[in-house]
Amino acid sequence: MNIENQAVVGLTYELKVSKIEDEIESVPFSVEVRDEDDPFYFLFGQSGLPEKFEELLTGKKEGDSFDFVLKVAEAYGEADDELLINLPKDQFSKERGFEENMLKEGEFLPLMDENGYPMQAKVLKDFGDSLLLDFNHPLVGFDLHFEGKVLEVREATQEELDHGHVHGADGESHD
Repeated sequence: MNIENQAVVGLTYELKVSKIEDEIESVPFSVEVRDEDDPFYFLFGQSGLPEKFEELLTGKKEGDSFDFVLKVAEAYGEADDELLINLPKDQFSKERGFEENMLKEGEFLPLMDENGYPMQAKVLKDFGDSLLLDFNHPLVGFDLHFEGKVLEVREATQEELDHGHVHGADGESHD
């Protein structure tokens, strides 16, 4: 079966990122590896991944390799200053499940949006009584270098289509 809309796709890959600063591209460095022990499963067409990522995988089948780069504009774009938000530190209390060591600069806070979906924010600055948080995707501003292999392609079950996410070979839910 070829990768097409509403197929369940399982991939192994290495993701490297690079950034252009002062017209010089940094050496790509690895930020994620998904191997056969922990493949990445998603429902094609409902992955939430950049459109270009899915477009470049369309038509591939089990066993096919891939190697491509998504430029910043095709990936997660540039950082949006409106997603830098200063919030009172008391919103991140122990009663709400936050520990002091989670509030350090550079840490990512696990949060939920107003619809209950998980999201994260990076702590940029601790001002004592407030925190400056960055709600931009962690990969904004980077070119994404994907190299990997299509491990599995199959038809989605009705349950997967109804819920918009995948149950992998391990039976666990994958987004």
